[in-house]
Amino acid sequence: MTVQEIVSQLNLTVCSGQEGLQREVKGGYTSDLLSDVMGHAQEGDIWVTLQTHKNVMAIASLKEIAAIILVKGHLPEEDTLEESNNENIPILSSPLQTFEITGQLYKLLHP
Repeated sequence: MTVQEIVSQLNLTVCSGQEGLQREVKGGYTSDLLSDVMGHAQEGDIWVTLQTHKNVMAIASLKEIAAIILVKGHLPEEDTLEESNNENIPILSSPLQTFEITGQLYKLLHP
């Protein structure tokens, strides 16, 4: 499943990184602790978090994350948007709580 397909099915807002919407999503990881994501997320995961600062892009790039979903309507900071566009890693936003969007994502990836 591609990032674009997830955007469409979960009604997500694309904040940045539009060039990466055709990335393949292989799994998901939910955490707000950067060291946890760095240690356990896998290449191709879609990362669910409420963190909006630039450091999320460093971790996403290092771990080759397919995309980031920000929860509760959070939007990325300006320098985070820039990095997302430079790395072609989409940042998406959802008005849902972490629990809800993670459950919906799980159902999509594990039908």
